[in-house]
This record gives sequence, structure tokens and C-alpha cells, in this order.
Amino acid sequence: MKYIKSQMQHLIKDNRDLQRRLKEIMKEHKLEKDFALKALYHSEVASGGKYQTAYQALDPDKK
Repeated sequence: MKYIKSQMQHLIKDNRDLQRRLKEIMKEHKLEKDFALKALYHSEVASGGKYQTAYQALDPDKK
């Protein structure tokens, strides 16, 4: 599975928990949004997190 910024943004747009988590990561680690998105991807999606299926469903190559 590959990180795609637009997919990650779409996933976050539809999920309040991920929006909150993104803001926490940005504040806690003093990261810009792009870097925080990648961190969120690795912690909540790529590692087999609960959002992995939802992220994969957004993949345009699978449609």
C-alpha cells in the first residue's frame, strides 16, 4: 500500500476522529500539515490500523 496525499486528505475530510488526531500530531510534534499527514498515515493506516480498509477503498486504481 502506498501513501497518496489526496487519498489521505479525503479520508480525513470524512472523519472527525482523524481530523482531531491530525491536529494533535501537528501541535505535539510541531509538524507542518503535509508531514503530519504522512505521520498519521503511518500510525493509523499503513500499520494495519482501523482506517486501512477505508483508505484502500479510496484507491482509484481499484475502481
